[in-house]
Amino acid sequence: MHLSFAMTVIDFQHRVRVLAELFRILALCLTITFACSAGVAAQDGLFDTKAKQALMIEDQTGTVLYAKSADTLIEPAALAKLMTMEVVFHELKAGRITLGTQYTVSENAWRTGGAPSGGSTMFAKLKSSISVGDLIQGVIVQSANDGCIILAEGIAGSEAKFADMMNARAREIGLKSSTFVNSTGLPAPEQRVSLTDLITLARHIKREYPEYYPIYAQDNFTWNNIFQRNRNPLLRLDIGADGMGTGYTEQSGYGIVGSAERSGRRYIVALSGLASDKERAEEAKRIFDWAFQAFEEIEVFATNETIGEASVFGGIKSAVALKAHEKVSLLVPVANRDRLKAHVVYQGPLIAPVKADQPAGTLKIWIGDELVQQTPVYTAEAVEVGNLKKRTVDALLEATTGWVRQLKF
Repeated sequence: MHLSFAMTVIDFQHRVRVLAELFRILALCLTITFACSAGVAAQDGLFDTKAKQALMIEDQTGTVLYAKSADTLIEPAALAKLMTMEVVFHELKAGRITLGTQYTVSENAWRTGGAPSGGSTMFAKLKSSISVGDLIQGVIVQSANDGCIILAEGIAGSEAKFADMMNARAREIGLKSSTFVNSTGLPAPEQRVSLTDLITLARHIKREYPEYYPIYAQDNFTWNNIFQRNRNPLLRLDIGADGMGTGYTEQSGYGIVGSAERSGRRYIVALSGLASDKERAEEAKRIFDWAFQAFEEIEVFATNETIGEASVFGGIKSAVALKAHEKVSLLVPVANRDRLKAHVVYQGPLIAPVKADQPAGTLKIWIGDELVQQTPVYTAEAVEVGNLKKRTVDALLEATTGWVRQLKF
């Protein structure tokens, strides 16, 4: 009798963990829905753009304000230089190079990206030495192709090896679909980016390298006695812009990644597929003006406010409250609002013992059909292991509801 009971307890414990798989599936369907006025302007027809691809987000909350084919892969053109600069900034932060490090202008850099190339250049002299600090200004302010190649060859030995560094860093910082072949963005087979990745990259640069980000707002730079103004047209439109880059290829058209801040609120936009540099500047200004006027911030959940619950198996309690570390807020349109919907998705049920402040899942927020924000959620308290009776009841639930796992959601 004692042996039979021991085997039953072990079986119950096994069933608890098997049941966890059931609730992992059910958790995908767990929905906390609450009524709130909101809306996606892109779907409501409040705004549209001539750009073939577009994405705008509010930087602090990550709220997506407008999206149009944002995951389509396109030629990056000079916007690839954002990734080039990320690698350079990363090397500076790691202490492997300094702003005073000198690199020599190779014939390849001079011929491919310098004066003979006919493209964007800082007019670096062949076989001269230039500091990393000056090369950074050449690349950011003047969009210098020669500056990119000089940095790539100096840091990695060749542009191909530097491209490998670009792709490795891209994966590390969360770029999911972009591939870089060179440091300049000059047309090359397989070199593609998405606007989603470019926005991720822009936010990363501003957050991780605040000491270098102001260079993107620098009005001009002179090298080799040649004065050139910043190629970003937004900097001279009095809209609060302070970055970040432009690009053009025949296939993808005119593109831009812009960042602007007013009254403590920052928006970042990426546009591509525009017909001219004039249209690029007009559309970028128009979407910034629209965003600053059309949206307001609302607080969805306060800091440490209970957002939902996660099921707990084998504990003294059958559920534990979930919270976010910071307040959950997002921007919604001032007019023509729709329904705001939030889903808590977690891997569950949680198995006791559960620690307080344990990562437990994600709060996903939609405006209409658009996923606009994702926020990690954590357990609000600890849940200790329950007594034998509680664990037995939990295990019996598996025995009586195991058939539910056969359902498809």
